[in-house]
Amino acid sequence: MFRAMTLAAVVMAIPSLSDAATCDSLKSLTLPDATIDSVQMIAAGTFTQPGARGGRANAMADLPAFCRVAITSRPSSDSDIKIEVWLPSENWNQKYQAVGNGAWTGAIGYAAMADALRRGYATSSTDTGHVGGSASFAMGHPEKAIDFAYRSEHEMVLKSKAIVNAFYGAAPKYSYWNGCSAGGRQALKEAQMFPADFDGIIAGSPGADWSGRSAQAVRINQLLEKEDARLTPAHQKLLHDAVVNACDAQDGLKDGLLSNPAACKFDPAVLLCKSGQTESCLPAAQVATAKAIYSPIKTKTREIAGLAYGSELNWTDLGWSQSARATGLDHYRYLVYNDAEWTISKFSADTDPAKLENGPSGQIDARNPDLKAFFARGGKLLMYHGWADPQISPLNATAYYDQVVKASGGAGKIGSSYRLFMAPGMAHCGGGEGPNDFEKVGTLEQWVEQGKAPEMIVASHSKAGAVDRTRPLCPYPQVPTYKGSGSVDEAANFVCK
Repeated sequence: MFRAMTLAAVVMAIPSLSDAATCDSLKSLTLPDATIDSVQMIAAGTFTQPGARGGRANAMADLPAFCRVAITSRPSSDSDIKIEVWLPSENWNQKYQAVGNGAWTGAIGYAAMADALRRGYATSSTDTGHVGGSASFAMGHPEKAIDFAYRSEHEMVLKSKAIVNAFYGAAPKYSYWNGCSAGGRQALKEAQMFPADFDGIIAGSPGADWSGRSAQAVRINQLLEKEDARLTPAHQKLLHDAVVNACDAQDGLKDGLLSNPAACKFDPAVLLCKSGQTESCLPAAQVATAKAIYSPIKTKTREIAGLAYGSELNWTDLGWSQSARATGLDHYRYLVYNDAEWTISKFSADTDPAKLENGPSGQIDARNPDLKAFFARGGKLLMYHGWADPQISPLNATAYYDQVVKASGGAGKIGSSYRLFMAPGMAHCGGGEGPNDFEKVGTLEQWVEQGKAPEMIVASHSKAGAVDRTRPLCPYPQVPTYKGSGSVDEAANFVCK
């Protein structure tokens, strides 16, 4: 009843066009600990992304007219947080969508903002308080580390909502977060620390154990500094085929996709070259590499997951992705040791993982499973992860879900508030052999605004621009199960069990 009354009040408060402010009038708006740097009215079809070149320069030619506001927020004496807010001048859907970042990225997420604007959203993005793709900004600057960890996102929300309210004469009816990878980590951090910021949150491939992933990437990179330990694409294909052969049928269907890699029991040693054998096998050093990539790091306080079986085709010759290696190296250099000269050769798998929880390093992680405050106010969390992700282990996502279940008092307590969808064969935030394209925003909107919790989400895979396979994604721990008849490439022939 309270919720319904609240929504009715909001609907009555929606302003007419005559109530709305002009774009230019926002220049005089006063915001706490922040300044408005510029305000521009962008005509439909005229926006060009800053720094875009070639064909990318015209990628946003379809954008509608909007008011573009640039802000600098300074919540601490060392903060310099850049924020952009875009406000559609017509056909506003009366909603707000914040978008996330990637890796250490210090840049506005223009492409994601454009997607939100096309849907009619007022939208915003932040550079997280620094410029560039390195973590060097954090060395000797603990306040900037806090800005990156969580403060810049919350500042963006507060400032954006104030601007939305000033421009339209009303607050947004619904507020959403949409982010993947680092944006997924930001999503969980928001739910954990600022439960009133959003009604609905999309957390894709979340780097919740940000520091732990750094340790894994550095550990594997150290191992693979020896060239004879590296896995070539041929080695990866051999390994992948062996994994699929061993575990594909566990879900009742041989289709090249693992629906539950966590249940796979596979030992890379079965591929060890026998005496005199040089083909269709792995030398001992490569077997050891594969085992290391799959294996967790265990400390006294936690277990840091390795990559899942089935992700092999997405590895590089240095194991974890290039982004993961660079992120991990920066994490140790600038947040653990404050030493720009620190090298991977200095890493100790016995002692260095335990140092991740100290100081600013531990503040970045989003591992707190207590989401009760977010759930209590009606918040909905839609999380997804690809089982074949080579950058952030999907086993982190399932482990986090299980921890939230435990902290909340059982799965029955969170089913109406939190659902995790694991995508077989999907790589990092998309791509891969499995169906990887699916409607996220619309699904969350139905859940938040109509109370329709997603029982499954249909995902598609395309080849040469045409859809060649669809498959349902199921709320974890359910998996897509073939009904026994019909095409295995059609979602309608599967159920979630």
